[in-house]
Amino acid sequence: MLFLGPLYKLLADHLAMRINHFALIKLTLMAIDKTILYFLIFAILRLIWLLAVRHRRTIKSEMSVWLLAFYIILILMLTTFRNTYFPWQLNFNFHRPLSDVNLVFMKETWKLLYAQSRVDFIYNCFGNILCFLPLGFLSPIVFSKKQTFWRIIIGGMLFSMLIETLQFLLGTGVSDIDDVFFNTIGMFIGYLLYQLSKRIKNKF
Repeated sequence: MLFLGPLYKLLADHLAMRINHFALIKLTLMAIDKTILYFLIFAILRLIWLLAVRHRRTIKSEMSVWLLAFYIILILMLTTFRNTYFPWQLNFNFHRPLSDVNLVFMKETWKLLYAQSRVDFIYNCFGNILCFLPLGFLSPIVFSKKQTFWRIIIGGMLFSMLIETLQFLLGTGVSDIDDVFFNTIGMFIGYLLYQLSKRIKNKF
């Protein structure tokens, strides 16, 4: 890790033997560490673009761009680019059989529901919903001139499908149609929260 190495070492020394799911903590810290790196790259490119274009933007609209960029990078690092740090380390499995993809709607989700431990079911459903909720809220702010309900929802669905495709090609996760469904629900709820906050703001 480039930025959070000392923090990870500290946690590993004290918690690795005490927490059953410490691997999840490691994955999260790795994702945040990589997000910091690529967000810094984004920040440099964004500043260069702003200086070159000299387009006047409000602080609020610009902050929403930076927040959305940070969150998109974080999602990609958590879900897709788990095993690599740099692009040249990627290993695509183009010969992976399509049978590895679950295209039967709710098949795997029902299996988790009737399993002995329902933690995975809750994580799979609500985790995928919460994961895309901020995107549904931030996207209409960033793309205010082009935001419509269907554009935001379809955009979130396509982004979810991109993640599932990359997970399939990189072998970094299970590609499941249910994930796309729950991600889209999260996008929908986020958009509703945006509209609600907009109405509340207009009233006051």
